[in-house]
Parts: sequence; C-alpha cells; structure tokens
Amino acid sequence: MTQASSRRDFLKQTAAFSTGLAVSGWAGSLLANTALNQPLYKISLAQWSLHRALRGGKLDNLDFAKVTKEEFGINAVEYVNQFFKDKAEDKKYLAEMNQRAADVGVKNVLIMIDGEGALGDPDAKKRTQAIENHHKWVTAAKTLGCHSIRVNARSNGSYEEQQKLAADGLSRLTEFAKKYGINVLVENHGGLSSNGAWLAGVMKMVNMPECGTLPDFGNFVLDRKTGEQYDRYKGVKELMPYAKAVSAKTHDFDKDGNEINTDYVKMMKIVLDAGYHGYVGIEYEGKKLDEYAGIKASKKLLLKVREELTPEETADPCCGQEGYYVPQRRRMFRRRLFRR
Repeated sequence: MTQASSRRDFLKQTAAFSTGLAVSGWAGSLLANTALNQPLYKISLAQWSLHRALRGGKLDNLDFAKVTKEEFGINAVEYVNQFFKDKAEDKKYLAEMNQRAADVGVKNVLIMIDGEGALGDPDAKKRTQAIENHHKWVTAAKTLGCHSIRVNARSNGSYEEQQKLAADGLSRLTEFAKKYGINVLVENHGGLSSNGAWLAGVMKMVNMPECGTLPDFGNFVLDRKTGEQYDRYKGVKELMPYAKAVSAKTHDFDKDGNEINTDYVKMMKIVLDAGYHGYVGIEYEGKKLDEYAGIKASKKLLLKVREELTPEETADPCCGQEGYYVPQRRRMFRRRLFRR
C-alpha cells in the first residue's frame, strides 16, 4: 500500500466516523427536545378566571395556587396585581405566596398589571410616573420567580403619536426590567392596542428582546360604543412573532365543548405556526357556566385541541432499531423557538 492511498483511506474513515457522531448527536438531541418528551404547549391558569370568587371573598389570593392545582389539575399560574395590590413590596407576603405555590408544585409564570397609569400617556410627567409605578411589580415578579409582567399600552392622540408614546414608555420600563431578568409583555387590551398591526408596529419601534406581547384571543374590540372589532385571527397572527405568553380567552361553549366565539383549532395552529410552545393561559370570562365549571371546560377544550394537533409518531426508517421513535414533526422542530 502506498503512502498516498493510506492517507486517503485514513481521511475516509475519519470522515465516516465524524459523520456518525454528528448523526447520533442530532438524533439524541431530537429525542431529548421534541414533543416526544414535551407537549405542543403547556397550560396555565390566569387568576382573572376566578375574579368573582376573589372579589366576593370566597377565595383568597394566597390560596389561588393551591386551588389551581387541586381543583383543576393545572401546575402554573398567572397572577393579577389587583388581588394583592398593596403587597408588591411586602417581602413576607410574597415569600408566603412563593411557599404556598411551591408546596403544591405550582409554577408562578407572570403578573398582569393594571391600574398603574398609562405607559403611553401624552403628558411626559405622567408617563414617567406610570413607568416608575411599574417598577415595584418588576421586583415582585422577580421575587415570585415569574418570567414576565403583563402591561397595557394605553395612550391618546393619533395612530402614529400613540405608537411613539407607547414605544417610549415600554422602552424605558423594559430597560429597568431587563436588569432583573424580567420581560415586559403587552396585551391587546382595548383601544388601539386591540389593533394587531398597531401593536406589532410598537414592538418594532421598541425593538428589544425583553419586550414582547401577550396575545389574547378575545380582546379585539376597537370601540366599545360601536362594537367595532379587529379580526382576532389576523390580530393573533400579527402579534405571535413577539409573544412570550398567550391568553386563551373563553366565554361560552356549544354542546360539543367548542368555544362559540373562537375556532380553537384554527387559533392554536396560528400560535404553533409561530413557533410558540410555552404556556397558554386559561382566561374564562363567561357567565353561563360558573367560574369553576368554565375553567374546567376551557382546560378540556385546550387538551382536546392539543391532542388533535399533535401528529402521530412513527418509527424512523434510518435507525433500524425496534422501539426507536422520532416524531414526524421535524419541520416544526427545526423552526421551533422554545419560549417561556
């Protein structure tokens, strides 16, 4: 054997060995991270779903995590600041919230913030005050182990003026929040914020990875007086590229358990197509079913849709090993961005 041929053989063997390692590493990573081990999306419970019980004194904020786990079998919660408004800086109270959630194995996901001023207020002093009012909730979210606070982008003025004002307030708040590892999320929550194109434009202006959206399936009323609405599917599609949380709004259900206002299969396809596989928070606001029954119906629907949208798993022909499975969902995996 010549020296040249020996070198060629050595290079071929080395290349084959390296390729084998790459393939096995890719397969191992795929098995570890695809939906073979993880669901298409996780389910959390938004505290607003129980706002009547909380406001009526039938449920205490400190018991919310326990009720979520024991009554509904859900292990992640989204708080609303209205139900512990004066406790944002009460370390003892926040520690108790943490302990009670930990005791039942419940994860604190985020806090929804209302009543702290307009982040897009045309008055510069009021806008600054609103930003500062949110600071205590950023630190509270950090203490509770949440990944985000949800805020509103309320403003006044023309379409473009409101975009600039909201972007200013959000940018400044996000600069503060990112020091604590907390995201600032904006929900479509009335007025121009319920216009998907407007809010997506605000996100582009802010242009910070820590500032995102919390698309709500039902909050697309542009004018409560006239009843004018923005197309909810179009709106969610426009907001999903920036989403770090999702709100599954429900009101009423038909005899088959489907939400009568939103086609959940169509809506969840939009969510998944954007590469989102994080928490989808149940936010029941109906009146025909009581709050507990409405939450259970919402969870049942989300589970049914998740099962329907999850592709069947088949044996991978490349492996030749019995019982070695790789989901068919490869294209989805490649573009999947696992977000909290």
